[in-house]
Amino acid sequence: MAIMTEQQAKELLARVLELSEADECQCNLTGSNEGNIRYARNTVTTSGEVSDVTLAVQSSFGKRTGVATINEFDAAALKRVVRRSEQLARLAPENPEWMPLLGPQKYKDTTTRFESTANVTPEQRASAAASSIVPSKKEDLIAAGFLDDSESFIAIMNNKGLFAYNVRTECNFTATIRTADGTGSGWVSRDFNDIEKLDTAAASAVAIRKSLGSRDARAMEPGRYTVILEPAASSTLLANMVGNMGQRGADEGRSFLSRKPEEGEEVAEDAPQNRVGEKFFDERVTIYSDPGHPDVPTPAFAADGHAVEPTVWVEDGVVKTLPNSRYWADKTGVPYRPTAFSGGGIFGGNTQFIMEGGDRSLEEMIADTRRGVLVTRTWYIRAVDPQTLLYTGLTRDGTFYIEDGEIKYPVKNFRFNESPIVMLNNIEELGKPVRINGSMVPPMKIRDFTFSSLSDAV
Repeated sequence: MAIMTEQQAKELLARVLELSEADECQCNLTGSNEGNIRYARNTVTTSGEVSDVTLAVQSSFGKRTGVATINEFDAAALKRVVRRSEQLARLAPENPEWMPLLGPQKYKDTTTRFESTANVTPEQRASAAASSIVPSKKEDLIAAGFLDDSESFIAIMNNKGLFAYNVRTECNFTATIRTADGTGSGWVSRDFNDIEKLDTAAASAVAIRKSLGSRDARAMEPGRYTVILEPAASSTLLANMVGNMGQRGADEGRSFLSRKPEEGEEVAEDAPQNRVGEKFFDERVTIYSDPGHPDVPTPAFAADGHAVEPTVWVEDGVVKTLPNSRYWADKTGVPYRPTAFSGGGIFGGNTQFIMEGGDRSLEEMIADTRRGVLVTRTWYIRAVDPQTLLYTGLTRDGTFYIEDGEIKYPVKNFRFNESPIVMLNNIEELGKPVRINGSMVPPMKIRDFTFSSLSDAV
C-alpha cells in the first residue's frame, strides 16, 4: 500500500519507536503512486506507473547520529532497520551542529490533495497526449512531451511527541513542438495540484503557435534590450536567487546578501553580518512563501517537522527575513525560518516562492511595448559569479522582436549574462503572476537586459 492513511502511518511509526533504544529517535515514512506518459515524434514511447513506500529511521546517542532506510514493514524488518540506525549512530563522530529533536507542533490545514489527480487513469493520460499530438500533426509539426501525475504522503514521528502527516497530489506537463525542418520551436510547461486545471490541448496550442511563428528567425545584434520575460524565462533565475538567500551563507560572507564593510570602515564586533533591512530591489518587488496559498499549496511543515508559517522574504524591495537552519538560528539568536517546499514531496523539489505582480496580462504588456524582445524560455543556466549572482544562459523555443506593440518577427536566440539582482532593479512593469514549477511568478518587462552573443540553438 503506497499511500497510508494518517492512522495507518501513526500506528506503524509508533511500532518503530517502541523498538528504539536510542536517546532520540525520529522516523520518516514516505510513499507515492506515480503515473506517466511520454511521447516523441508524434508517437507515444513510454507509459507506466510506479509505487513505493520507504521508512527512514534516525537514531541519536548524544550528538552521534545514524540513519538507516528500508521498504519492508514486517516485525523482523522493522527491528532490523532500528538496530542498524543505532549501530551507525554509535560509530558516527559527534556532530558539532547537532540539535535536539523537536517536540509537538501545531500545523495549519493546507489543501494539497485532489481526488481528480489521485485517480488519473492510463486512458486519461493517453487522451492528454493525443490532445497535443493530433493538432501538431495537423500543422505538420513534430511534438514531444511528458505528463506525470502523483499522489504522495509523508509522515514524521519522534520520541519527543512530534507527529506530522501530509498527503498531496501533483501533475506536471511539458511539451516541445518543432517544425519538420527544425527551424522553428515552441515549448510549454504546466503544473498543478489539481489535474482538472490542466488543459493539454490549450497548452499545446501555445507551443504550436510559437513553433510556427519562430521559423526563419532573423539575427539581431547582441546588446542591452528591453525584454519581456515570460514566467518560464525568469523562474529559474529567481529560484536560484531565492535558493541563495540563506542566512548562514550571508553571515559567513559567501552570499550576495553578505555585509561587506567599505574600505577603512570600522565595524563593531556585534554588527549584523547580513543585509536584512536594506533596500535591495525595486520597490515593486515583494517575495513571500505561504504553505496555504490556494494556487501553490504545500505541506505546513518543514523536513524536520517544524511548522511552516507564511513568511515575507522581500517586501517593497527591502530584504526582511532570511531562511536558516535550527542550528544557525540558535547560534545567532534569531527566529528559525524554514522554507516551504514545492514539488517532489517535502524532502525534494524547489523552495516555494510567491512574487507579487500586477493585474495585466502578457498580451497587454506586449501591446504597450514600443521596442523590445519577448523571451519565452531560458535554459542551460550556469553561475558566473556566485556572490553577485551573475548567470549566463541561452534563450530557447521562441524569441521574438516587438515593435509598436506587436510581435514583428522571430529572432535568433541569444546567450545572456545577467543577474536577477540587477534584473529586479531594472523593472519597467510586472504582470499577473502565474504558477510555474510550484511557485508564482509574474511576466516581467525589464530594461537593459544583457544579451552577450548570438546562439545557433533553435
